[in-house]
Amino acid sequence: MSEAVIQFENLTHWYGKHCAVDQVSLAVPRGSVFALLGRNGSGKSTMIRALLGLQKPTRGRSRVFGEDSMDLAPQTRGRIGYLAEGHPLFGWMKVGEAERFERSFYDSWNERMFAAVVEHFRIGRKQRGKDLSRGQRAGLALALTLASEPEVLVLDDPAMGLDPVARQDFLESIVLTTRDSGRTVFFSSHILADVERVADHVAILDQGVLRVCCPMEVFRQKVRRVVATFKEGVPAGKLPDIPGLLYAVRCADELSLVAVERSGQKEAIWALGPAAVTEEPISLDEAVIAYLGEHGVRTSLLEKIGGGQ
Repeated sequence: MSEAVIQFENLTHWYGKHCAVDQVSLAVPRGSVFALLGRNGSGKSTMIRALLGLQKPTRGRSRVFGEDSMDLAPQTRGRIGYLAEGHPLFGWMKVGEAERFERSFYDSWNERMFAAVVEHFRIGRKQRGKDLSRGQRAGLALALTLASEPEVLVLDDPAMGLDPVARQDFLESIVLTTRDSGRTVFFSSHILADVERVADHVAILDQGVLRVCCPMEVFRQKVRRVVATFKEGVPAGKLPDIPGLLYAVRCADELSLVAVERSGQKEAIWALGPAAVTEEPISLDEAVIAYLGEHGVRTSLLEKIGGGQ
């Protein structure tokens, strides 16, 4: 496994009586594009703020390049690029002024990189931050972040609020400018189609608890949909324990199950007495929602409507 450049060790954070992050431990390999997923309020931004030393955790800790996040040396901070949620800018600053201000904090600055990103998003040097569109704001924020040539790029829901065209443009810019650079990208998102396009590792937070952490390829292989077909309808009553089951939907003569592959799973499904059992492909959206949604057995909407007639 590649060296970990980001590490969380039993990170826990409470806001009053609410536990936002609950004993999360994970490692981000060098050179990976690592996606942190979860519903709003699941603890993603809290983890990122703790990682950057902006918020002291209640317990546990995080590290970047082996240094504790709460005690990062200035030289280490200079190796980290951070793109905050909402792409905050000084609205009164012109683009050229924003660049001069930002570059004053770094020993090196890639003017060519900054100019290329700004030009790509059709941003004029004399435009003020307050006059930029959402897509242009995102582009300028990205240019300011990438021009310092960070080794680690931390993005908090970077595509939030962008229309589909601007979002695609923004993500492609990130991919193209980080490809073959050895740069590590750690980003949070709830737009799963974007994650599917760019991430090679994934972690899923559910109410502050880490449910999944693995390479994207492994996640795709392990989560699957199994459809059991019955000749005389799906058996009534509570299903027996099925290893790895996330949720199941009853509909007429079919039982559709979304499950994580586990030992003994096939035997448990066949024990229900189906006429046939087949596997179907499942999208990343469906797999993630299976983890984050309500678990257990559900009745399909069609069944409910039919039952009320």
